[in-house]
Amino acid sequence: MKRTTYLAAILITAIIVTVSSCDSKREPGKIYMPDMAYSRAYETYAQRDSSIFTMNPAELGDKIFYNNIPVKGTIKRGELFPFTVTPNNNNGLIDSNALINLTSQIKNPLQPLSKIDSTEAGRLFNINCAICHGPKAENNGPLAPKIGGVKSIVAASPGYSDGRIFYVMTYGQNNMGSYASQLDRKQRWMIVQYIRTLEPKAATTGSSPAKADSATVKK
Repeated sequence: MKRTTYLAAILITAIIVTVSSCDSKREPGKIYMPDMAYSRAYETYAQRDSSIFTMNPAELGDKIFYNNIPVKGTIKRGELFPFTVTPNNNNGLIDSNALINLTSQIKNPLQPLSKIDSTEAGRLFNINCAICHGPKAENNGPLAPKIGGVKSIVAASPGYSDGRIFYVMTYGQNNMGSYASQLDRKQRWMIVQYIRTLEPKAATTGSSPAKADSATVKK
């Protein structure tokens, strides 16, 4: 009798657990350590409860530390690897000859642009570059007379490597400022390819840097 009662109790318990855990496909029941099963997603710039989160390293242990900064060495999905040439080396401002040598070793990481991408590159050029350099990159944009010193890209670019042109867009040169905040890496490399299409047919592809390039590098 006791054995029958014991078995019945086990059977009823099993039925209750089964029914309670499978009553909904959306709610599978109890989960052991749910924080490891489901991660909390936060918007980068969303407001957070200051009683729970902190950006002060001194409060580690008492609160959850989150400073909105990506982990060092990581890049966002779809982003190209960082451009490694900077205006400064270990000894200070980099000189023109060193810059030419460094940037000449950097090739355009993009494959030849498709028709759609080429059209987009042209659009980006017209928005960001043609205002000074002109639609054909011949230093005849509407702002060129007011600024002064605007270069003809088609005249200079055959002697510039792809890396050198990218460098100028990234850090600026002379009167031209940096466009790194307006154009991401892929867009800048796309414009480099578009500039090659504007060069005279007899011009080189710019694979080798100009030996006479002595332009001042803007810090």
